[in-house]
Amino acid sequence: MRTLSIVPTAGREGADIQRLLYKGRAMAVFTSGGDSSGMNSAVRSVVRMGLYLGCKVYFIYEGYQGMIDGNEYIKEADWNAVSDIIQRGGTIIGSARCKDFTDRSGRLKACKNLVDRDITNLVCIGGDGSLTGANLFRQEWPELIQELVNQGKITPEKANKCPNIQIAGLVGSIDNDFCGTDMTIGTDTALQRIMEAVDAVVSTAQSHQRAFVIEVMGRHCGYLALVAALASEADFCFIPEWPPPTNWREILCEKLAHSRSMGQRLNIVIVAEGAIDREGHKISSDMVRDVVANNLGYDTRTTVLGHVQRGGNPSAFDRLLGCRMGAEATIALMEMTPESEPCVISIDGNQIVRVPLMECVFRTKAVQKAMDELDWELAVKLRGRSFQRNLDTYRLLTKLHTREKDNLSEGRVFNIAVMNVGAPAGGMNAAVRSFVRMGIYHRCNVYAIQNSFEGLAKGELKQMNWSDVTNWVMVGGSYLGTQKQLPTKLMAKVADTLERFQIHALLLVGGFEAFHSSLLLSRARDQYPALRIPMTVIPCTISNNVPGTSCSLGSDTAVNEICTMIDKIKQSATGSKRRVFVIETMGGYCGYLATVAAIATGADNAYIFEEKFTVNDIKEDVNIIASKMQKGVQRYLIVRNECANANYTTTFIQQLFSEEGKGQFSTRINVLGHAQQGGNPTPFDRNMGTKLAARALEHLIVQAKEYCLPTGENQAMGPDSATLLALRVCRNRNFGISEDYGRRVVFTPLEELALETDFEHRLPIDQWWMKLRPLLRILAKHNTTYYTEAVQMGTGDYSGDS
Repeated sequence: MRTLSIVPTAGREGADIQRLLYKGRAMAVFTSGGDSSGMNSAVRSVVRMGLYLGCKVYFIYEGYQGMIDGNEYIKEADWNAVSDIIQRGGTIIGSARCKDFTDRSGRLKACKNLVDRDITNLVCIGGDGSLTGANLFRQEWPELIQELVNQGKITPEKANKCPNIQIAGLVGSIDNDFCGTDMTIGTDTALQRIMEAVDAVVSTAQSHQRAFVIEVMGRHCGYLALVAALASEADFCFIPEWPPPTNWREILCEKLAHSRSMGQRLNIVIVAEGAIDREGHKISSDMVRDVVANNLGYDTRTTVLGHVQRGGNPSAFDRLLGCRMGAEATIALMEMTPESEPCVISIDGNQIVRVPLMECVFRTKAVQKAMDELDWELAVKLRGRSFQRNLDTYRLLTKLHTREKDNLSEGRVFNIAVMNVGAPAGGMNAAVRSFVRMGIYHRCNVYAIQNSFEGLAKGELKQMNWSDVTNWVMVGGSYLGTQKQLPTKLMAKVADTLERFQIHALLLVGGFEAFHSSLLLSRARDQYPALRIPMTVIPCTISNNVPGTSCSLGSDTAVNEICTMIDKIKQSATGSKRRVFVIETMGGYCGYLATVAAIATGADNAYIFEEKFTVNDIKEDVNIIASKMQKGVQRYLIVRNECANANYTTTFIQQLFSEEGKGQFSTRINVLGHAQQGGNPTPFDRNMGTKLAARALEHLIVQAKEYCLPTGENQAMGPDSATLLALRVCRNRNFGISEDYGRRVVFTPLEELALETDFEHRLPIDQWWMKLRPLLRILAKHNTTYYTEAVQMGTGDYSGDS
């Protein structure tokens, strides 16, 4: 696997020299098979990166059919052809399934149309069938060229100019059914459409004490159904990779009846359209509805979501994924040699990587083969560790009963506590719910601490029951109450409460304050024996400014909220002429929200604290704005982080723009404010919060067995007993989970993270997303210049799964 990067040069000359290597090369991009949201982002990125590198870039409309038909279906693209499309669903260049391309005669016509335009580089955005067709096309290319020469349709000179064709693939599929990438373009958006529907259904089901059976897409892959079940607290889930036994009717009814006996007013059952039982018999949503209605007498309704899952504006994740993958695909094509194998651009944790195309196709087909042979264990294993972890967590959280004898705790009953610290963020409630239920399942006494350290100092602890956290996963904010405060002045009272309730382990879910507070608690262990307990932090903050993690809970929800608001702001300017918007985001001193939101909305620049700027840089933007508007651009968008500069405030920038741009454009500001903290959590934040909390619970019980003696004495003093659990890049070291490279869920000692932290500005010293900054400028056609070289490109976990 290789990854690339875009890094700044010393000046324009270096960038121009680098781009001369690719000047004049012709490439094309097309979308094939089913559409998915995020395809337009990828198309935009391919076109603009190609033009930046000096290539001629072509659109191929209507997929392989347009390649065969040629003429007006293959058109050269310019910079403005992909303006204002990043927020649109579907694909602007069309997609179609093409039988003609399966015949050699069709591929011969396609070859002729490409050779006529000197196109020898293709970016294919589609599923495994589309990518397999592209690979076959590449293999046959020399023979097709010779056949065209023999028929006199092209000259030998033209044949020598186009001896081979290079292929780079991007997987666009809402099902996330392609092996070799953590997420496919469109999956995250489809999950958001599903969760919007499920959240709406829950409201009416709660009111009428109904059961709802919701059918989602997934003929051969249950990813959408499985993650939707985790993110919606569904009572039951039917997926093709892990079907229930043939007596599923009895199992289902027992589960639903048990939940009602515990006071639950509704039931949600998620069914993948390809659901089957263990003998391969189909299970339809109507069958499930009839079983529930006839056996339990519940008022049961069926909702088939259908193609609504494919549509709508793409999520922030899919926009960013399309941008990163499209840029990488273009660079990959430029670096390929005639001997290079076609590749698929994938996301592996937080890395954008190139993987062999056919290797991924074979692995994907192996999953279906295992399912056809009813080898369910192998099918789940081939789906990958993330799919397995989703399934394991779902099965644990939907258990009917707690264990009579728990192997993890070896029969001991531990008192464990959970609290929220810092500002509210999406995913907090999901993490608490998962921790509570997993704790009860493992026969622990689980205490919820109200109102952060103030509540802990006052003894505001409540022992939680299974039903106490019902429907928490889909709600934003913090049901426990959360405050931005450190325990420094309350340490003695905090220790007293922990001793009084005999707490054996503590989980803190929150932002930088949670990290800093836990560090302070661990450093006070010498003075307060009650603090000598295992403690773990799950980072949860929209700012994504906690060290030791690639992506904090809540940041995905916040970026989506920002994108939604910026989309509306952009739309409001449709009827306006020559308008500049300066939009201020939250984040403290961390520019993550501003940078990622700027890329995901197609903004022209983002001002942040980490990348210093002067008044001359602002004035340069004025000149760029004027230049662009002279060429017909009607809108310019700048995103500014709230603490980017103490003097160059949002108002100052507006005033400077207004003065310098008199007669050329008008300027408006929009301070998004606390709306960024609101909204229902995204599927990513719900799912990650659920899985991280489950992992934290298991870790804390193991450590409690070691450090909390039956005599009542606590001995957790070492750095390994005060950790932060998060998604992190692992390189050349063992984090206690795996020595593999790439993204892992790891426990990192807080003392180790303290060495990586700027406490004054509440920031990690090294922030992965800074590597995305050059991509922002290239895709916005900013004057700052960059060149490409073989180092890492845009690392950072925004993968949508853990």
